[in-house]
Amino acid sequence: MHPLIISRKGHSISRKQMNSNALRTLYRLRDYGFIAYLVGGCVRDLLLKRTPTDFDIATNATPGQIKRLFRNCRLVGRRFRLAHLHFKDEIIEVSTFRAAAPADEGETEETGQNRKPPRHLIDDDGMVLRDNVFGTPEEDALRRDFTINALAYNIADFSVIDYSTGLSDLKERIIRPIGDPFVRFTEDPVRMLRAVRFAASHNFVIEPATWEVLRTLSPTISRAAPARLYEELLKLFLFGSGRPVLGLLDTSGLLAALFPGFSQWLHGNSRHLMLVQANLACLDELYRNGTISSPALFLAALLGPGLEAATLVRQRRDGIPRQQALDAACAIFLEEFSKTVTIPARVGDRLRRVLAFQPSLHRMPPRRPASLAGRPEFADSLAYLRLAAEARGENRTALEWWDAFLSESPPVVGTEPSGNEATAKRRKRRRRRRPHSVPAAVAAPNTERQ
Repeated sequence: MHPLIISRKGHSISRKQMNSNALRTLYRLRDYGFIAYLVGGCVRDLLLKRTPTDFDIATNATPGQIKRLFRNCRLVGRRFRLAHLHFKDEIIEVSTFRAAAPADEGETEETGQNRKPPRHLIDDDGMVLRDNVFGTPEEDALRRDFTINALAYNIADFSVIDYSTGLSDLKERIIRPIGDPFVRFTEDPVRMLRAVRFAASHNFVIEPATWEVLRTLSPTISRAAPARLYEELLKLFLFGSGRPVLGLLDTSGLLAALFPGFSQWLHGNSRHLMLVQANLACLDELYRNGTISSPALFLAALLGPGLEAATLVRQRRDGIPRQQALDAACAIFLEEFSKTVTIPARVGDRLRRVLAFQPSLHRMPPRRPASLAGRPEFADSLAYLRLAAEARGENRTALEWWDAFLSESPPVVGTEPSGNEATAKRRKRRRRRRPHSVPAAVAAPNTERQ
């Protein structure tokens, strides 16, 4: 099958839309005689007239050659050997074109007998553990996950190259794997999350046959590395499509496979789902307004309603203080999450502190507001208070007070004394007298005159 090549006049991509560091990398590879393409999601988004979040480059230069060509290069990864080019404020990822595994290197982890570490390694279930077999641009494109991600931009002649049905699927807004979806999702279960993410963020439809395979294989998502799943979780929810993502994860079975306890709570009461959906919709709106939420705030939006409900139950049942009940509820939730997704300890601790902060923000008038506003978790805690006010209509008075306080015009709340009254009370306080030292002339009489 010959690739479809669209000349510069036939597509809408302009180099003015591209990242300057990515362009500089492409030109340097080209000038030294290497093939250099923009690949994957950036080409897809440029054709859709969207701003890419990152620019990935593929080349026929090996990782070692890339490292010798760029002083700012760091080689990373075992599963996929990649070159990271470190610029002042970003990293450009450069990969070498890859091919399918050769016949003598498709052994499993347990049966491989090569003396050298194999370039391609799979486990008994078919999941790829290592993949460093280099190939041609076409082989590399056909090994990508979806047709819309198998497009390339050639810096040599500024053409767009389609090695499958990417351009037509892009036009029809379809998510379609390259090859057998069962095989592709088995090779890398995270591709199921990527399918959901692209469908939600781009308002695409997952091909019906692929959707059925995804639902069948959804329980296998727990085989992916927990640290990698955490990164994918952030990509799913932090970039403006959290609410539709939640719906697709739920209907596909991926949510129950990742977080069975949370999924069960979500469907225990129709109000639970509505609360979480409203929170995520608020985070999506924040992103559209130019603010990316922190991981702790995202987890609070997702888990906060459930954690607060569990805290209240423990308080009433066990007769313990709120903080103790909250600590126990957070520990249980995070323990469940850690079975499939590695949540960094600092993020879990920040989540707990954001929820613990809420009573201090609700109290009217707050005690020492300037001190509260200086605490590290204040920004996320106030953002969570805003979620509750906007999504659930709770504690609006407290939110208005804090907004006014932060704009340097705090309202008068409750029965605190006015400024003049407080000053008068301070003046009435009796000052403690310090004992005076007695002069020597007074302490001892002068005997010389007597």
